[in-house]
Amino acid sequence: MGVPFETFLPYALMLGLFGVTGVGLSAATYYENNYKRPRHGLDRWDRQMLERDQRMTGLIRGQSDKVEAPVGFEVNNPWKMEPRIV
Repeated sequence: MGVPFETFLPYALMLGLFGVTGVGLSAATYYENNYKRPRHGLDRWDRQMLERDQRMTGLIRGQSDKVEAPVGFEVNNPWKMEPRIV
């Protein structure tokens, strides 16, 4: 005796919604990263360069080809100081 196809409808619905959610999450991360693929396995150096690029361009994945730093970047220090030292 066969299984009626109605029993597979909830599974097909769940599988379809998982697919829609995965595509939506992938698109959201793609648009968030300025139309670039997300980066995985970042080490300390990569995070430091991402922070520098964000301070220079305003975008976390933005890069600039200008030779000179923008105005005000010379005092834009990423180092965090403790309040007792300052």
